[in-house]
Amino acid sequence: MSSFWFPSLPVPEVVDAFTGWGYSVSPEQVARPTSDFVLGVYSACLEQLTGITLDTLQEPIEQALATTDTPDLYSQALAHNLLLYHIQRFAHAAKIEDFSARDLYFPDPDRTRAVFSAFINFIKFTEQSEAFITRLRHQSSAVIKERQVVAEETTELEQRMSEFKVRRAEDEPKCEALRQENTALMEQVIAYKDRQMGFLQEVESLKQEKAALVVEKEKVISEMNTATENIGRTRSRIVQSPERIKRNISSMGHTAAEEKRAVVANEAKTRDLQAKIAALLNIEKDVRSCVEQLQVIEKEMRVLDAAQKELGDLKDTLDRKKGERAELVMRRERVHKQFSNAQEKLERAQRHAEDKRLASQQTLERLQREYEEMSVERRDNDRQVEELRAEADEVERQMAEHMKTNQAELNELLAEYWKLRHETEVYMETLANKLGMQVRST
Repeated sequence: MSSFWFPSLPVPEVVDAFTGWGYSVSPEQVARPTSDFVLGVYSACLEQLTGITLDTLQEPIEQALATTDTPDLYSQALAHNLLLYHIQRFAHAAKIEDFSARDLYFPDPDRTRAVFSAFINFIKFTEQSEAFITRLRHQSSAVIKERQVVAEETTELEQRMSEFKVRRAEDEPKCEALRQENTALMEQVIAYKDRQMGFLQEVESLKQEKAALVVEKEKVISEMNTATENIGRTRSRIVQSPERIKRNISSMGHTAAEEKRAVVANEAKTRDLQAKIAALLNIEKDVRSCVEQLQVIEKEMRVLDAAQKELGDLKDTLDRKKGERAELVMRRERVHKQFSNAQEKLERAQRHAEDKRLASQQTLERLQREYEEMSVERRDNDRQVEELRAEADEVERQMAEHMKTNQAELNELLAEYWKLRHETEVYMETLANKLGMQVRST
């Protein structure tokens, strides 16, 4: 039945144990059990330890039958199967591994008494370890509730994730448009920067050209001053010739006109360069303002990202605080429920102790009466005991002789069996060798 050993109780102790738990049984019922009797006893043991009854199983039975077309046809069978399942779990916990429906509907007296002994042994063990088992039950209840809370939170988080995904899908076109606009703005800024670099290079080249023109202008002016001084010195040395003077004046006038035209052209070119430089400076200022605005926009975007991240952290903190608050509320409810259960259990234990005390008192009175009756019959019983003891000694002697004879015959039969088996193996091996077959010895 089981590799676990437990004491096999006699019938009176089985009756006393069930009577102590408030379930009235008789020795005749234990000696000759019926299906209804063992079903009632097993159900009482199950209720005594786990609190499971047919009434507590009614709700899951109705839920299971709601999915069928003919619930009346399966209601009784399903109820018995559920009860058998829980009794089998109880039997496995009591180290009765081969408990089956046969033990319910076709009970055997010896096996039923062994199962009763195992159940009583297990229930008494649980009563001795009640504090540990109660703590385990509370921990199991807490784990189950926490699992339910986690499942609800998971469902809620999945729902929120679905909502976030929907909102993200709705905002995706806007985000895509903003990304495209941002890309266009960045490309435009890069183009502006490229143009700015071109303008700066052009300004540098114009500055260099202006400096070269200024240097050339200064050289022309110095040359004109030198020529004027030479003319003055030459006039002081030579005789004045009107014709030559006229030609020199005419040539100098042409030269001066050309130089004036060159100076005017250079001044016009200088004014154009200054206008271009002013325009380039204005463009540079605009580009710089654009860059500053882009930097401000990037700074504001970083601030916005930080604010969104802080908002997400605050939401997570709020959700965590809500979860902690819900857990505290659940713990408070669990503590109140444990307190009410403890009070109810204390009241039930007090009632059980009172019932047990009354039953013990009645048992003591009944035993006192039986003892008084037995004291009258003690002398006859002593004589009968002596006769029975002598008969028992004779029976034991005969049993010992019979066992010795049976053991000798069994040894002879075993020797003959092994001899015959050896000869059979030799014959099989010889036959296999002759037939060319391979035989494995078992």
